[in-house]
Amino acid sequence: MNQEYLETFERQIHQLTAKYLIGKGAIDNHLPEATDILERWDGICESYLPDGVREFEHYPTVSLGWMMFMGMAVAHMWDDDWEMYSEFKDLYAITRDRRGYDYMDEYICQEMLKLSPSDEKKTSTLVGDTAEMIHTALRHEKFENGTPEAFNAYVRCLHQLYYFGAAVELKRLGYHMTRL
Repeated sequence: MNQEYLETFERQIHQLTAKYLIGKGAIDNHLPEATDILERWDGICESYLPDGVREFEHYPTVSLGWMMFMGMAVAHMWDDDWEMYSEFKDLYAITRDRRGYDYMDEYICQEMLKLSPSDEKKTSTLVGDTAEMIHTALRHEKFENGTPEAFNAYVRCLHQLYYFGAAVELKRLGYHMTRL
């Protein structure tokens, strides 16, 4: 498999996720151009991969979904005080280390986003369902485990989940994307 195939795969994941989340009312039809948030992707991904890869074999939905929560967290940081948060080198580590990897979802929902218990449940269900959908799409491609192609496809899935996590949180915060 080549780079072009992986780019096509990522576009398909993007379209699948956008259609799903628009249908759920979680994002607007016009997607955000979240430059500040997207500029942090490389560092977040690099920091996340040791944890995400380790968890993927036994907990693939968690491994994928946690990156969607991370996108939500960074979008919240952007809205709250980006001048301060943009100074932190490793936004993933400071988020994870508050309660540990296994409870990162709860920390983000409860402490960062300050969701009510019912909204936390809805958000967790949305993230879980989205991550499961992406995992199914990833499995459907039949990438051979342990290959560079499988790894790169996984990273591309994480990238889309991060982006859409940010989009979901931006909409929840009241940012509605409209064409100018």
